[in-house]
Amino acid sequence: MFHYRETPPDVLARARRCREVCAEFGVPLAAAALRFPYLHPAVGSVVVGCRSAEEVRANAAAARTEIPPELWHRLAAEGFVPPELLEA
Repeated sequence: MFHYRETPPDVLARARRCREVCAEFGVPLAAAALRFPYLHPAVGSVVVGCRSAEEVRANAAAARTEIPPELWHRLAAEGFVPPELLEA
């Protein structure tokens, strides 16, 4: 679902491509998504909603996942990350 509707094919294809790039670096998409806001210098913390204890554990594991800087640069090259966020 996207905006409470069926996901448009182009949005779904973009999400799948992002997941593929992350997988090339051994990083789950959820881990990259959780860590992405920290690229902005104004972000000091991220609050993640959880519906179960399992989601808490999964999100905690994602937060501990090491993200290689090369992944962010690759995601920027493919248009997923604003390049200016990597200049700081």
